[in-house]
Amino acid sequence: MDEVTFKSDTVLSDVHLYTPNQRHLMVRLNSMGQPAQEEEDVLEDNAQESSTHNIIKIEHTMATPLEDVGKQVWRGALFLADYILFQRDLFQGRTVLELGAGTGFTSIIAATVAQTVYCTDVGADLLATCQRNIALNSHLTASGGSGVKVRELDWLKEDLCTDPEVPFSWSEEDVFDLYGHTTILLAAEVFYDDDLTDALFKTLFRLTHKLKNACTAILSVEKRLNFTLSHLDITCEAYDHFRACLQQLEQLRDGQLRFAVEPVEASFPQRLEYERIRQLELWKIFVEPGT
Repeated sequence: MDEVTFKSDTVLSDVHLYTPNQRHLMVRLNSMGQPAQEEEDVLEDNAQESSTHNIIKIEHTMATPLEDVGKQVWRGALFLADYILFQRDLFQGRTVLELGAGTGFTSIIAATVAQTVYCTDVGADLLATCQRNIALNSHLTASGGSGVKVRELDWLKEDLCTDPEVPFSWSEEDVFDLYGHTTILLAAEVFYDDDLTDALFKTLFRLTHKLKNACTAILSVEKRLNFTLSHLDITCEAYDHFRACLQQLEQLRDGQLRFAVEPVEASFPQRLEYERIRQLELWKIFVEPGT
């Protein structure tokens, strides 16, 4: 059999939001990575099919090597997006920072209600994908808001990049707005490597000490089960390390901030089509001045 080659490593998918009394579904992708609706997925109302205000277009890849996992759309991002849609009042008019945004999907959902969303990751090609996805969905941005701003934020560096010669760098106005107004931080499905998990928690700690307001971080994680030769058993090492980092953060006492951690009950409605498995979890970190 001849080897199958692709002209492009990305596909464009439509994501339809569920709304009452309507059959909005995510377009399924066939084995070649192309959108393909099955007969039962066809919308009953042709007028609804032409509507765009409930459709999100996302450019993404179907599979990647480990270093490019941000180019895929993961279940945890859809899970977090469902929570944002359920808790719209929490995000209404807020300034939001997403860490490790990948394709930008969760940032786009947040921008439907938030005032400003900073969509951050590393890598010019990945950030360019975010920018294209945001442009494709600019009609969804909350009325009167500033929309989504794509910026580089490297967890392994202490400072934000403000060099105007670097693509997706931060302006002085961005930095002032970020530190002066951000009250919600998001991260979805970025806890698969212990070193990166450590870097994320250090970044959270560093950023929250610079923010002028109390804030809440909402983290989405999938508890992945793996058989390891070192344990000769099924383990969840990446998840266990994530939980250990949560515990360490909550126990920190530096006199400036207090971190309170709590799980989010996964009983909120599902408005996006994905398999909501019990291994998907949301965690909230409340950050307030220390006493």
